Amino acid sequence: MFVSRGLVVGCAVALAGLVLSGCGTRLSKAPVEDRGTSSSPAPGSQPGVVVGAPVKPLPGLENAGKPGFYTVKPGDTLIRIGLESGQSWKDIARWNNLENANLIEVGQVLRVAPPAPPVQASAPADPGGVITRPVTSSTVTPTSPGSAPVASAASAPKPAASAPAAPVVAAAPAAPAPASTAPSGPAEDDIGFIWPAAGSLIAGFDEARNKGFDISGKAGDPVLAAADGRVVYAGAGLRGYGNLVILKHNNTFLTAYAHNQTLLVKEDQAVRKGQKIAEMGNTDADRVKLHFEIRRQGKPVDPARYLPSR
Repeated sequence: MFVSRGLVVGCAVALAGLVLSGCGTRLSKAPVEDRGTSSSPAPGSQPGVVVGAPVKPLPGLENAGKPGFYTVKPGDTLIRIGLESGQSWKDIARWNNLENANLIEVGQVLRVAPPAPPVQASAPADPGGVITRPVTSSTVTPTSPGSAPVASAASAPKPAASAPAAPVVAAAPAAPAPASTAPSGPAEDDIGFIWPAAGSLIAGFDEARNKGFDISGKAGDPVLAAADGRVVYAGAGLRGYGNLVILKHNNTFLTAYAHNQTLLVKEDQAVRKGQKIAEMGNTDADRVKLHFEIRRQGKPVDPARYLPSR
């Protein structure tokens, strides 16, 4: 069968045009994958974000910056916050109603000071300055030793007709008792610390690099309580301190005893000055030593100001 050469060329040109036309159509539109919902997103919204969803505020945010409150930072634990604030971590957990002390969030605001006791409302005073009380009994009301009994109005005998009633003399107000000049107890700063170990001092206090004293010794040497107190922490949950004991002595002072080999006390235990509370070791340290800190209201202070000279 004879086919014209021109016809073959014409068909080839037409076929090439169709191929190029099809390719041009496919390249003009890129495939689009719809990852959202069927409804159109609100203007300015981001994919995957539900518009109008409420954001849960961090607990205690309204107390940020107030005295007695602490904002949690990255890396914080309740034990460290307790050490930095001079409080027991258990007290902080209780004051903030924390069900799990290990679950705290960066930015969360915690109470680190005891809450103020509730104020009790007092009975309103009589406008004339006299407090009236109801008569509850016709019997004689006992008073303090050395004073005459006072009868109630219902049982007071009526004066005889021939005898004039004795004039009523108002009792002079009692003078206020003078303020006692004797202290009610030891001053907060006058605890009388003792050295917690017998070894020599190998590193002194440096607020930036060493927040206490490093005292040398051998593994197993006794570590003593520097003053009477209560154990508020005993464990190895604070990085850089190893096996650690923290004692609370009053509302002002804590002491810390780090890198121990063995702990001999438990949390909430009362201890006496000079009592053996641990054995020296090198946990989380490069050598056997005791790292000892005195913290005043959570801030590390130079132990040399409080320990007796050697």
